[in-house]
This record gives sequence, structure tokens and C-alpha cells, in this order.
Amino acid sequence: MRAAIMTFDGYNELDSFVALALLNRAAGWRAEIVSDKKRVISMNGVGIDNAALVEGLPDYDVVLIGSGVRTQAVAADAALMARIRLDPARQIIGAQCSGALLLARLGLLDDMPVCTDTTSRPFVEAAGAAVIEAPFHARGTIATAGGCMAAHYLAAWAIGMGSGAAAARGVIDYVAPVGEKAETVARVMGVVTPFLTPQEIVAI
Repeated sequence: MRAAIMTFDGYNELDSFVALALLNRAAGWRAEIVSDKKRVISMNGVGIDNAALVEGLPDYDVVLIGSGVRTQAVAADAALMARIRLDPARQIIGAQCSGALLLARLGLLDDMPVCTDTTSRPFVEAAGAAVIEAPFHARGTIATAGGCMAAHYLAAWAIGMGSGAAAARGVIDYVAPVGEKAETVARVMGVVTPFLTPQEIVAI
């Protein structure tokens, strides 16, 4: 499975790096940072070079959109948004916090409930999204997560969708705090499993 973590200038490191690290721990997965230009700088000044540009997004099986302090500017950039092509019919697509705004601008949310963070909620709602007070929600191949620490929900769901719940459970167990593994796995899988199909739940 190839996964893209969409990351723009002003990105939130927790969103991009947690998802990147977790997806790359799943057997047979390769996650990469993808953006609109070769180098992007985080909200805290961390610069990274990308593996690919947004024009390559159709080649990925999974696309997760992180948040950042410039998401509204990205959403308002018609030329940049025109470069982003996603297909929920064949891709697993998720967004965290303000990343939900980009899904709304791309017309991918329809009337599905949306999760986002408190700061982003007003402008996500202004884009027509129905925001709910929850850390994670998915419908079919599209999901949203709200709050920086919700990155593990989004990553676990994506792995569950692509490789089955057992694979997701294994990744979360690996990174969970020592002494809290059982509780962490139960909490994370309890949140995402209702949004997996029976086939995904039993897939190995």
C-alpha cells in the first residue's frame, strides 16, 4: 500500500509525523510526505523535503490530509486546489482537523458528519460541513479526525481499511505506552472498528 500524507507550509507536526510513522509500521505499507512544493516548513519551523508533489496523488492507495496554520490559504488558492485530484472510489481518504476544509472544498464530504478541532470548526462549518463533537468519524472510504492527538485514530482506520483490523491493532500495540498497551489498543480500536466493514475487521 502506498500512502500520501498531504503536508503544506505551516503544517502541524503531530498530524503529519504521527500518521507517517504509524502507516510506515504496517507490513507492506510505504507512507510519504506529499505537498505542493519540494520543501515545506512547519508551524514551529521544522523543514522537510517531500517525496512527491500533489500531482502524483492519483498514484496512491491512501491519502491523509494533515492540518496547519495555513489551511485556509491553501483552500482559497484555486490554482493549488485544481492540482489536487482524489478518487474515493479507489482511494482511502482521511483528513485531520483543518484538513477537513480541503475535503469540503474538493466536494468529498457531501452530508457526512465531520470531525475537526475547536479552532478549525468555524471555517469548516462555513464551508458547509456538518461538524460533530467526536474524535473520529468515517463513511465508506472517507474519514475525518479532530484534535492533534486523534492522529492515531485516523492512521489505525486507514490501516484497518487497507490491511484489516489485525494489522491496525498490531501497529497500535507496538507504539502504545508500556503498561498501557491493552487499554490503548482497546480504546483506539473501539473508536475505529465500527467504521470498518466485516471483511476489514477479520482481514489479516
